Amino acid sequence: DLGGSITTPDVKLNLGGEFIKESTATTFLRQRGYGWLLELEEDDLDDNKPLLEELDIDLKDIYYKIRCVLMPMPSLGFNRQVVRDNPDFWGPLAVVLFFSMISLYGQFKVVSWIITIWIFGSLTIFLLARVLGGEVAYGQVLGVIGYSLLPLIVIAPVLLVVGSFEVVSTLIKLFGVFWAAYSAASLLVGEEFKTKKPLLIYPIFLLYIYFLSLYTGV
Repeated sequence: DLGGSITTPDVKLNLGGEFIKESTATTFLRQRGYGWLLELEEDDLDDNKPLLEELDIDLKDIYYKIRCVLMPMPSLGFNRQVVRDNPDFWGPLAVVLFFSMISLYGQFKVVSWIITIWIFGSLTIFLLARVLGGEVAYGQVLGVIGYSLLPLIVIAPVLLVVGSFEVVSTLIKLFGVFWAAYSAASLLVGEEFKTKKPLLIYPIFLLYIYFLSLYTGV
């Protein structure tokens, strides 16, 4: 006859160089094959990421894209295609919200209206581009149209100074609209459109005229 007893093993954990004896409950779970319940997943170690990284916000990338839009001349050496080829959401949204803020004049409802025009105006440009045979995604159009509002933001303080001079004010408005439309069109209107370029450039130009009218007419 065989007889005897099995004593509970004295299991210790090495945490930070110190040995700590496991509790009875922990030992019981490990003996029954449920030790996996006590294990930590590697993903849990990455939960303390910075907020900007969690939201996928790259401030350096946004700053570079802002410079690409404000300085659209190819001779300056910026890789402007990154605005189209690597679209993001938070940068254009910040630009649209800032444009909305300077357009308020005490009417907060204009914020939702400008965001609506941005979303559905970009959708219209996207659908037209696809019909004309362009290879562009809606996210790319949304990002380019949003970033290209920056020229209208730049001319806003100038309009406050020269607002009493109608001729100068009109010229600055036209300059701002052409600047914004050129920045957007140079990124969205590629060689695939060939002779159909005016069919896409014209609605982009009208969209920025409407954005400007929201600023000056609210």
